[in-house]
Amino acid sequence: MPIKIPNGLPAIQTLTEENIFVMQETRATTQQIRPLQILLVNLMPTKIATETQLSRLLSNTPLQVELELVCPEGHVPKNTPQEHMLAFYKRFDDVKHRNFDGMVITGAPVEHLPFEEVEYWPELCEIMEWSKTHVHSTFHICWGAQAGLYYHYGIQKYPLEKKLFGVFPHIVERKSNMLFRGSDDVFMVPHSRHTTVRREDIEKVPGLKILSTSPVAGIYALSTENGRQIFITGHSEYDARTLEQEYLRDKSKGLPIEVPVNYYPNDDDTQPPRVTWRSCANLLYSNWLNYFVYQTTPYDLQEIR
Repeated sequence: MPIKIPNGLPAIQTLTEENIFVMQETRATTQQIRPLQILLVNLMPTKIATETQLSRLLSNTPLQVELELVCPEGHVPKNTPQEHMLAFYKRFDDVKHRNFDGMVITGAPVEHLPFEEVEYWPELCEIMEWSKTHVHSTFHICWGAQAGLYYHYGIQKYPLEKKLFGVFPHIVERKSNMLFRGSDDVFMVPHSRHTTVRREDIEKVPGLKILSTSPVAGIYALSTENGRQIFITGHSEYDARTLEQEYLRDKSKGLPIEVPVNYYPNDDDTQPPRVTWRSCANLLYSNWLNYFVYQTTPYDLQEIR
């Protein structure tokens, strides 16, 4: 089934070229079906790229998904045209009266700041509190996961000695959890971050379950027992060239950056990168939509509590 996204969103052309079935608003209104209502809180600086990446993954399911885009009031993106923001993004005040089957909170390049010093932290806290009663399952990514763990459970983030940067092998620790149903014994995930969370802090919270880890990257996936909150510390949604773009950006600025691990053949950055995480990413998002959203969300969204 298609993903329904706003008319004119740049992701439409990219996804159509990839033979992904995209339905625009005008056609969707002719179908007698209730699509899953997914709210995307996009905190990434490259908003168009992130919209496309997540739309691609959310479309890889037999379910019809309707995507709503939100950006905090206190967040003024520097790398996205204002015309794009005005055309496709709503403010939280515009949607907070509604209920949603699912919500995705993205990462953000603000790891160097204490949470309370992030300009839109008060509004993000409001959104996360609101999600407890208005969203059936919330999917937090990278810094968004660290922010959610801190807000809901008081779990701190800690600086790493150097940036965790590359594609790393992971295993499933809690194999009974449906989020990784069908997963390989070892699967790859991109990471790009300067901070981490610690297992000992998470294990002190009875309501949280560690689902997947990496010998190098540490905790990768955790959730509440009922899956109402899911936290993912990596970037499974990344495109083939996203890590490369970050690498070349930092390299051109003279910042201390190493070649992404397990990314280029033989660590040779003159060669095209190898994508080793795409199938795992598709499985992750398909399982989330199917088992944690569609299978358990009420048909009447007003019944979400």
